[in-house]
Amino acid sequence: MLTIDFDRLGVLPGQALLDLGCGSGRHTFEALRRGAEVVALDQNPADLPGVELMVTAMVEAGEVMAPDGPVTLCADALALPFPDGSFDRVIASEILEHVPQDTSAIAEIFRVLRPGGLVAVSVPRRWPEQICWALSDAYHEVPGGHVRIYRGHRLLAALEAVGLEPLESHHAHALHSPYWWLRCASGVDRDTVLTDGYHKMLVWDMMERPWLTQTAERLLNPLLGKSLVLYLRKPGTGSAT
Repeated sequence: MLTIDFDRLGVLPGQALLDLGCGSGRHTFEALRRGAEVVALDQNPADLPGVELMVTAMVEAGEVMAPDGPVTLCADALALPFPDGSFDRVIASEILEHVPQDTSAIAEIFRVLRPGGLVAVSVPRRWPEQICWALSDAYHEVPGGHVRIYRGHRLLAALEAVGLEPLESHHAHALHSPYWWLRCASGVDRDTVLTDGYHKMLVWDMMERPWLTQTAERLLNPLLGKSLVLYLRKPGTGSAT
């Protein structure tokens, strides 16, 4: 399930791409399929072995070229271990809402992005997220959970404040908003007939990509999309295109 639109981000073979807060690696895998040279970075070391295993499986299946070394790196988003201007593209998907010092993380994103490079940032959309918080404290009051709800214009202002130039935006995952409302209403750690059935539908949608659900989500994203996605550019020239 991709939140970032790789065509809008302009990911091309040979580009250096940072997947910041990579989690289970969903965006890393797509970037590798497109021929990018990827660093999948996360502060949680528990997720990274699974990402490496999946990369190895993709190499063995002939889906991607074998990387020169490990793809994953455990590091802090507030102190990225890279020189200035190291990456042509940066993805920061569903990470900033977890970071108390989000402005410091944004400054680091700007620093490691090459002049002319592009970044995609996604966060939970405000009003679907507010419903989740209202229905369940357990949804966000967990170690490493969400520490804020973003207003789109304030997130954009924070990104512009470091020097990034906005390009475009969209919303994603409309079908996931009702699922999380159901989970929050019934208990985020409790499975019910409704949540199980809805989850099976989401898995079916992701695996089979049927016309009905794909069309419904595309039409509903502007209204119900759970994620806000912003695309921005670092001024200057020098990035691979």
